[in-house]
Amino acid sequence: MSIQTVLTAKLGIEHPVILAPMGLAAGGLLARTVSEAGGLGMISGGYADYNWLAGEYAATEGTKVGCGFINWMLKKDPSCLYRALDELRPPAVLLSFGDSGPFPEAVKRSGALLMMQLHTLAEAERALDLGADVIIAQGTEAGGHGIDNQATFTLVPSVVDLVSDRAPGTPVVAAGGIADGRGIAAALALGADGVMMGTRFWATRQALVSEAAWSRLVEATGDDTVRTSVDDVVSGHAWPAPYTNRVLRNSFTDRWHGAEEALYDRLGIVRQQYEQALEEGDFDLANVPGGQNAGLIHSVESADDVLRKAMFEAEEILARLTPRQPSQPRPEPADATASGAAEGDTHEEGA
Repeated sequence: MSIQTVLTAKLGIEHPVILAPMGLAAGGLLARTVSEAGGLGMISGGYADYNWLAGEYAATEGTKVGCGFINWMLKKDPSCLYRALDELRPPAVLLSFGDSGPFPEAVKRSGALLMMQLHTLAEAERALDLGADVIIAQGTEAGGHGIDNQATFTLVPSVVDLVSDRAPGTPVVAAGGIADGRGIAAALALGADGVMMGTRFWATRQALVSEAAWSRLVEATGDDTVRTSVDDVVSGHAWPAPYTNRVLRNSFTDRWHGAEEALYDRLGIVRQQYEQALEEGDFDLANVPGGQNAGLIHSVESADDVLRKAMFEAEEILARLTPRQPSQPRPEPADATASGAAEGDTHEEGA
């Protein structure tokens, strides 16, 4: 059974799976691998570094991949988006995190599909007002940046209902906590037209991630994650409220989460220690991003294998849950009614 939805039709892909454009992890090789396996690969626009983005696009070797951008960062320097639209010509662009300002209009004017990620119904309303071609509803269990709000299981059907009323036919994509075919099948059951997966693809051989970081993730469970801002503080990327980063707990988060004012007071020395830990791969101090689906990830595999296995599992689940069409009842013999009546009459008479 091949799973075809309005998302696969709109994006021209085989499987209803999108790679999350994870900052500095979703590069050209990972995006290309996901696209070649039948999904839609996405490259991270990161912190609006056009040279990095262009270099990763070169690694796609012409494969169809999109890219994602951070709205609040683009407002500081929109040139990365505009150059990407003019020079890289992505077929799809994802805008996330904060008010998108004039950027949706620029994306649509370029001919790219406008994908907008959101975390609340109010943001979904705004995305529809701006003419989003694809809506991505991210629950709080997602790894990386997001907000501490609704979980995927409640957010997605609420957004699906809203979109069905206001813009029927617009694909809704579920994001947050999806790691395998069970998550894909569940998302479709909630009314979504596909999924966006981040943490699971983060733990693949094509991601721009170190072995030491992978080791921490595959040993973790969902209980080992926390939403925090301390890693953003120490890295110098001051994300605006209400956005926080879901990472794996370690000695750094244990020390500084909830003690942000003290962290600012000692930022110079702590930042030096943190940067050294990153360079040395010391992830007891440096943070590893990860969603609450960490406990469902037990190995680092190739991204194409991850996608194929997940789709096979989802197809099996949906086939098992889809009820068979009831067979038509066979007509009774022509004399059955008369025979039954005769037997009934005899019984009544005997009574």
